[in-house]
Amino acid sequence: MCMPHATLQSRPSLSPSQIADLRLAASKMTGPQRRAFEAEMTWKYCGGNPLMAEAVFGWGRQTVVLGLAERRTGIICLGAQAACSGRKRWEEQHPQAAQALRQLADAHAQQDPTFRTSLTYTRLTAQAALKALEEQGYSEAQLPSPSTMAEVLNRMGFRLRKVVKAKPQKKIKETDAIFDNIKKKMTKPCQQAMSNA
Repeated sequence: MCMPHATLQSRPSLSPSQIADLRLAASKMTGPQRRAFEAEMTWKYCGGNPLMAEAVFGWGRQTVVLGLAERRTGIICLGAQAACSGRKRWEEQHPQAAQALRQLADAHAQQDPTFRTSLTYTRLTAQAALKALEEQGYSEAQLPSPSTMAEVLNRMGFRLRKVVKAKPQKKIKETDAIFDNIKKKMTKPCQQAMSNA
């Protein structure tokens, strides 16, 4: 492959270890993130020249060109794999059933008693949810498997836990002293009543 003389003379002043670090960083990324990184480094160290980036960093010239175009326009290109593949989630395939499930889970839900998280705990199991949705008229073909139903409930923000109304307070250091004091107060009136008789 023949490279222009000007490209070779205007190479960036990077040490071999810096070039290796940039190659390593780019190899850890994929897709648009990688193209954006390569374009940024090409712009910074190679003056936006994809041919020089290929010679210095060993990156694909076409990938760098695409990254520079994305950087210039702000439009991210999606490959066929990212744009057309993948299965939609159950909630997206069956929005009415998902809404019925949310209403059902809300009816059995309780907020975290500590209010530290936004999670909602529910007594509703995946099996019970499937059975309730079948009773509402949804066919088995529309409903997912029990394991998928559990994941759907988790994605909706519901966690399967026993609903706890209130937890009893744990024994504190002063508990024994409090009960001793109560026993003393209870025995004093009884002793006084016996001595008066």
